[in-house]
Amino acid sequence: MDIAYCGDYRAPANLLAGRVILVTGAGDGIGRAASLAYARHGATVILAGRTTAKLEAVYDSIVAAGLPEPVIQPLDLAGASEADYQTVADALVAEFGRLDGLLHNASELGQRTPIANYQAGTWQKVMQVNVNATFLLTKALLPALEQSADGAILLTSSGVGRVGRAFWGAYAVSKFAIEGFCQVLAGELEDTTRIRVNCINPGATRTRMRAAAYPAEDPRTLKTPDDIMPGYLYLMGPDSLGVTGRSFDAQKKV
Repeated sequence: MDIAYCGDYRAPANLLAGRVILVTGAGDGIGRAASLAYARHGATVILAGRTTAKLEAVYDSIVAAGLPEPVIQPLDLAGASEADYQTVADALVAEFGRLDGLLHNASELGQRTPIANYQAGTWQKVMQVNVNATFLLTKALLPALEQSADGAILLTSSGVGRVGRAFWGAYAVSKFAIEGFCQVLAGELEDTTRIRVNCINPGATRTRMRAAAYPAEDPRTLKTPDDIMPGYLYLMGPDSLGVTGRSFDAQKKV
């Protein structure tokens, strides 16, 4: 697999001016940082997530900074139906007429345990949030993305979704699926639309999920979500036009 590094990108201030971008898991961690970064570069951000209070806090931060007013979209990826995703898409089209970007950031970690001990219910929840929800939301939003001058879909991958690692169970398997989904969808859209589809691996980042996966790790040794935003901006903005079906690292390998 050809992996590229995109963390040295320097985004112009107006990179995303006038664009409409939906971010899942927007209430915390990388999703929060991406929502703020996209807003700072001119985008109207649709803040999607499970916890309304967290989305409201991000909303308040964006508005307080004098940035384009975002939209809050409560969305429970673990329980939403296909009809729920279509309702989100219909509301978005009614308000904006199109969607320019979609960041699939929300993920479920699940258990760190051998496959022999993995709980079936946990496995199914991880697959539902990380894979099935990605498929259903993307499918519902494709018509809106097709109305963009150059739409971008950005999927969140992981190092354990490229090379399997013991005890990472459903999370690793789900990220392998995301890499495959990226390649399949990019191939389908490349010749018929102006939508590009790429994966980004954030790497070791100071988030709640990272702390849950590595409880003994000193978080001060990790980059913050804000530190890794250059790659998220590059792959969402027009400077990545024509780049599709690829997998990127937000951080340099050491």
